[in-house]
Amino acid sequence: MKKTRFFLLFMGICLAYGICLADTPNQVGGFQLGADISTYKDRVDMTTALTIRYAESITEVAINKTDLLASGLIAYGTCATPGKVVRIKLKYADSSKEFYDMLLTRFEKKFGKPAEWRGDPFHIVIAWKWSFVDKSKNRISLILQHNKQDTDEKIGNSIKLTMIDAVDKERQCYDKSHPEVRESLSGNSPVTVDWDILVPR
Repeated sequence: MKKTRFFLLFMGICLAYGICLADTPNQVGGFQLGADISTYKDRVDMTTALTIRYAESITEVAINKTDLLASGLIAYGTCATPGKVVRIKLKYADSSKEFYDMLLTRFEKKFGKPAEWRGDPFHIVIAWKWSFVDKSKNRISLILQHNKQDTDEKIGNSIKLTMIDAVDKERQCYDKSHPEVRESLSGNSPVTVDWDILVPR
């Protein structure tokens, strides 16, 4: 009886918050979290590799455009797990709201209702987030987004799949190997404020 109650409670939490062990996504568009970036040497342009600002142990590389994907960035670690993919960001070739609605329907059918709204109050950016924990207890986030006109974001339909723990480990690894950077950001040194620079005129 106790086991039955626990199972029902777990399933209730799973459905309510979108956190599940089964069917945890780890790949999209032919790219997989945890895979070595060299696996995709024919599908990415390594000459575009750039270190992410404020996440110096993570590098992003652009994918080659396909009929289904307009663009994308694959992020991989360079410290804790060198070369391993930690995040996948893709922009679908079809940028219509109708296509987004079809995607959302299929996502909900496969993964259940999303756990969190990540869009804006005016629905210029429509974004839903799912959160998962896989069998190895890795936290994975999935965000599906449709952007109508916010130029700060990618216009159209995009998806972001992230292995949260892997990203955290990369940042911790960098901080540990570069303690001087962490100390310089701690704010211990006094700063003289030049208000003429900061205030518009």
